[in-house]
Amino acid sequence: MKMIFLGDVVGKGGRSAVTQLVPELRREFNAQFVVVNGENAAAGSGLSGSCLRELLSVADVVTSGDHTWDQKGFENEINGFDRCIRPANFSRKQPGRGCGIFRHPLGGEVAVIALQGKVFMRDSAYCPFETVETILAELPSRVKTILVDFHAEATSEKLAMGYFLDGRVTAVIGTHTHVQTADAKVLPGGTAVLTDAGMCGADTSVLGREVSAVLQKFHTGMPVRLPVVEKGLIRVDGAVVEYDSATGRAGGITPFSRLVEI
Repeated sequence: MKMIFLGDVVGKGGRSAVTQLVPELRREFNAQFVVVNGENAAAGSGLSGSCLRELLSVADVVTSGDHTWDQKGFENEINGFDRCIRPANFSRKQPGRGCGIFRHPLGGEVAVIALQGKVFMRDSAYCPFETVETILAELPSRVKTILVDFHAEATSEKLAMGYFLDGRVTAVIGTHTHVQTADAKVLPGGTAVLTDAGMCGADTSVLGREVSAVLQKFHTGMPVRLPVVEKGLIRVDGAVVEYDSATGRAGGITPFSRLVEI
């Protein structure tokens, strides 16, 4: 079987590109399950109920990261979306959940786990390594296909997580940097790894933001508003994971990038 994972969705342009392209990607790759990281979907920072409904119209699961609570009121909405997963190593006092088990359209189940890294990250979180071990111990033995979205800054931390979980999960795919890495591979134990999937955001931008504003910020060191680029060519980055549903072992991982005019 095959599943698709898409990197961080940035703003309305990213959402529009994802909703337009995902049905085509499903056909192109013959993929039956789609997971999208949507943590920048609402105006470039955070999530909202309306943004989630839009993404879930084409995706099976939406994950998030350190910007989960950036949009006011989302803490009151997240529990209404059982297909939205926030980092599992957030405090247990926070709403939402960090892992979910979902029915696969062709039968069987897929577990999706979201984690947030600690290296260079602005928000504190519990140890992602200890957290994922606890979750894996609690998953029903019947669930063989397990995808981990590791939302972290350092590629070293993300690659380390891949080796830590090798042979225990189907794939560990990194998010957060908005730049797709060139290190996709299947580890010896059968776990596919990509330290960053990239983003679904404007191609002519700096991580989805207007180039001129970002240059002004770097050049002057002064606080500057960084508008999201919502129109034009939108880059949709992600990866396809091929796996054996009976064992959960990955057979391959193929990164891809597409451009959509919005």
